[in-house]
Amino acid sequence: MRLPYAKILLPLALFIAATAAHAQLAIEITGAGANRLPVAVADFAGERIVSQALTSVVRADLERSGLFNLVDATGQVVGDSVDYADWKTRGADALVAGNVTPAADGRYDSRFRLLDVHKQAQLGNQGYTHTTSQLRATAHRIADFIYEKLIGEPGIFSTRIAYVVKSTGRYELQIADADGSGAQAALASREPIISPSWSPDGSKLAYVSFEAKKPVVYVHDLASGRRHVAANFKGSNSAPAWSPDGKKLAVVLTKDGGSQLYLVNADGSGVTRVSASSGIDTEPRFSPDGQAIYFTSDRGGSPQIYRMPAAGGEAQRMTFEGSYNVTPRPSPDGKSLAYISRNGGRFQLTLMDLATKQTQVLTDSAKDESPSFAPNGRMIIYATEVGGRGVLAAVSADGRVKQKLSIQAADVREPSWGPFVK
Repeated sequence: MRLPYAKILLPLALFIAATAAHAQLAIEITGAGANRLPVAVADFAGERIVSQALTSVVRADLERSGLFNLVDATGQVVGDSVDYADWKTRGADALVAGNVTPAADGRYDSRFRLLDVHKQAQLGNQGYTHTTSQLRATAHRIADFIYEKLIGEPGIFSTRIAYVVKSTGRYELQIADADGSGAQAALASREPIISPSWSPDGSKLAYVSFEAKKPVVYVHDLASGRRHVAANFKGSNSAPAWSPDGKKLAVVLTKDGGSQLYLVNADGSGVTRVSASSGIDTEPRFSPDGQAIYFTSDRGGSPQIYRMPAAGGEAQRMTFEGSYNVTPRPSPDGKSLAYISRNGGRFQLTLMDLATKQTQVLTDSAKDESPSFAPNGRMIIYATEVGGRGVLAAVSADGRVKQKLSIQAADVREPSWGPFVK
């Protein structure tokens, strides 16, 4: 299952073929947004293999978002002079034109312009210097630039996702680009791995591993590959969630009896209990401002979602519809709350507007779990089952754009969407 990042420069054709051949998340778009913006991405001028590889990733990123209608521009190269009338006839509202030229030390210089076809004006331009192994990352940055200029919010193509792949007798915590490519294993184990959670700066993952024959919370530094124990108390240690400043983790411990919420410093020191109920309190998640913690509890008789001050205190019940609502995930802007609700025996991803308390079921599946917002709040990735096998899926916050992500002959679960790349 492992697809390491290229460490040496390969001939471009070999590099592209190798990327396609390895097992990685395959994305199927099953729904798109209304009123998609028509965009043409012309072939970048320059070395053909490099420019085509770059252009294809940019096009795929924009298409996958569900917000753009890609006008066919295959084989079209745009130079300094732009025939705006022709692109208007083709149906494009925006046009991307660029070129790739060799730079020093075997690297490439990729530059592009984003043009408004109707106003015949430039909306922006940018350039990046990169190696062949940085080709996809550069294309994602270009797509992010286009997305932000046209949609008005940051793009998420350069972000990463973490997830757990289960195959026969083996679990892998994998990290991949948001489009499923470039997957690499951060941890492999014969014992289960669950609940990966990104640090706010994207440099670390907290997760729960059963390799010690009990659940223990680890913090894993992705650059060095080193990790340390953040919570290994008597009993169970589970469900880590980072504070927005990256200094603390909310965790669930049973060291004092039942499952309750605690805060612990990211280095494992200074454990403090913050919840005290006769029920099971679990699945904590900080509000974006760090002032509150959302969590699941059966203190009222059935699993429901509550919110309390981050330092502890009186808890407020948030969900009242139905007898089963779990796994709260506040949106990055703090205005909505994603969670899993049981509806007629089906477990489905649901979104609540926190101001109005109105809810919307976003999926039509039956075994949803582990939702995680993209950092711009536009999409939510989650785990579900198709044909008895675990797959990942993503849906937009308005329910219109839908994707399925799967790996052939493997169970994929426990997704977590990483933060914006700094």
